[in-house]
Parts: sequence; C-alpha cells; structure tokens
Amino acid sequence: MALYTIGEVADLCEVNPVTLRAWQRRYGLLKPVRTDGGHRLFSDADIDRIREIKHWIEQGVQVSKVKTLLSCDSADEPEGWRERQELLLTKLRSGNVGQVRHWVSELGRDYPAPMLVRHLYTPLRRRMQLQHATLHALLSLLDGILINYVAFCLQSAWKKPGNDALVVGWGHQDATALWLEAWIAVQKGWRVDVLAQPLAQLRPELFPGKTLLVWCGEPPAARQLEQIAAWHQQGHAIFSLHETETI
Repeated sequence: MALYTIGEVADLCEVNPVTLRAWQRRYGLLKPVRTDGGHRLFSDADIDRIREIKHWIEQGVQVSKVKTLLSCDSADEPEGWRERQELLLTKLRSGNVGQVRHWVSELGRDYPAPMLVRHLYTPLRRRMQLQHATLHALLSLLDGILINYVAFCLQSAWKKPGNDALVVGWGHQDATALWLEAWIAVQKGWRVDVLAQPLAQLRPELFPGKTLLVWCGEPPAARQLEQIAAWHQQGHAIFSLHETETI
C-alpha cells in the first residue's frame, strides 16, 4: 500500500498542509498514520477522502458539517466492500459492459439494496466524481447500468402486492442517486414509479391522488423537511425518503 507525506498529499490534492492539519486536529476528518518520528503518512483512501472533503466545501457546505456527508471510514466499513469497489472499477475499465451488467445483477440477488447503495455504489460514485475526466466517462457508463438494473427491479415489483408511490427528487442534481433510493424504497415494500429527473421546485398539487416519496440529497435542508411536514399537514401524501420510519 502506497503512503504519502503531507507535502506530497498537498501537491496531489492542491490543499495547503496547514489546512490538512486543521481537518485532522480540529474537525476529525482525517486519520493519517504516524511514523516513529511523528510524521503523518496518508494512504490512497485518505487522498480519496480529502478530495471528497474538497468537493463538499466547494458545494458550499461548512467544514464543521462535512463529516456527516463523508463516505464511511474504512475502519467502520464492513470487510470486503473497498475491495468490491476496486473490482467494479476494474471491470468498468476493461470495457466489458456485459460483464459489469451481469455482476451488478448478481450482487443485487446476493445483497439488500441499502447495503449495496451505502457501501458500494455511493462511495464508488463519489470517488469517481472527484477524479479526472477518464473516470467521469466510466461513471456515466456505470450510472447507465445501475439505472437500467433498478428500472428492471422496479418493474418486477409491480407484480407483487405493495403500496403505490411516485419517487421524486427535489433540490439536487444526481439522477442516479434518485433511482438508487427508489430501489431501496421497493425493497421496503413500495411499488414505485420514478420522476426521472430531480426538480428544482416541488409542487405536490401537480400529482393529485399520488403518494410522493421525496429524495432531497444528502442531507436535506431544514427548510425542505419543514415544507414536507407542512404539505403533509395540508393533506398531501408526501414523505421524505430520509425518514425511514415513514417507509
């Protein structure tokens, strides 16, 4: 496993060493190992995490609130998921789309959707979003495969009993994350359609008689949760997909 000094990481990630130390000491965002002499050493996973921190700060998130948005620490992540991320990335790089589709389908049979989304697809997609343009192309390929697979699962769910709903994204731009959340909703007993693209503004009156399951990104803004609660009190059947007790 490659290890990098703080100076090397600063150059790779374009972050001042003083800032890296603050992210570690003040905010607990980084956990580099130490040499016998006390010098910090960072792994490839640490570099991925630093790029993820930069991404959220560039999106306007305060550094004090970034920790709740980060992918799981490797120490907290169940064994084997980092290796599965690397294997999936290798399969994507091979260009064998059929093999990737087959593997995604196999994983869907072997593991529940929440586990796959949390430990495989979301952290890998974040890593790929933060890398150079070649990975962006592979990310687009992966997103297409995931949406196709989820659409198949959603269609199959309509053959079973369940409650009907429309999954709607509100105030974020990640359409693939929306479809993955719809997949999780299906495994919780819903039969759903998906509004394919997230909305900048949500008007529940446009969907009379529909139960709406709303995904606001991570995390939803307080004003969004307050608005959803207000709509619910007005008689709209609308729930946040973040509120697991309503699903």
